[in-house]
Amino acid sequence: MIRLVIADDHPIVRAGLVALFGTEDDLEVIAEASTPEEAVSAARRENPDVVLMDLQFGPGARLTGADATRQIRALEAAPYVLVLTSYDSDGDILGAVEAGASGYLLKDAPPHELVAAVRAAAAGESALAPVIASRLLDRVRSPQASLSSREIEVLELVAAGKTNAEVARELFVSETTVKSHLAHIYSKLDVTSRTAAVSAARARGIVR
Repeated sequence: MIRLVIADDHPIVRAGLVALFGTEDDLEVIAEASTPEEAVSAARRENPDVVLMDLQFGPGARLTGADATRQIRALEAAPYVLVLTSYDSDGDILGAVEAGASGYLLKDAPPHELVAAVRAAAAGESALAPVIASRLLDRVRSPQASLSSREIEVLELVAAGKTNAEVARELFVSETTVKSHLAHIYSKLDVTSRTAAVSAARARGIVR
């Protein structure tokens, strides 16, 4: 029996997933979590095989789904984490993979694909939605145009309207370092300004 924890802040989504997995003889939902913090606690308490994790939770959550994934994967006898989200930007995908997620699916995935992904994750295999797999392959094939995870972090903060000084404070780096990251970003995206960089990154699906 594959034991599951479902972490999502929408009760309707959790109820739908519980109903879906309830039709499978080898899957059992043993706990639900509405915040990343609850997900970490449930993983520690229930010792599941797989945690199904959303990436973005409500405004009250201190952690993101990627933060919770990192903490869960650091547990002793850590369960596998399968991300199930609506977001497919490079920043979201890289953040989840770097945090230790075994798979990444979008919420519009067909039910049979989701069930197969859970079984794959429980077996220690990678489970990536086709669109996510092709995005990661594109990054490997054309690394010169791919932003690093830190460059994406910088760009996301710039897109949120932060100044260089505010970005530096948030990432605990110097303003010079931020300017250096921006210079690399401009070069990779073939732009010359912050506004153009944000616009190009959104058009390419690098940031939300």
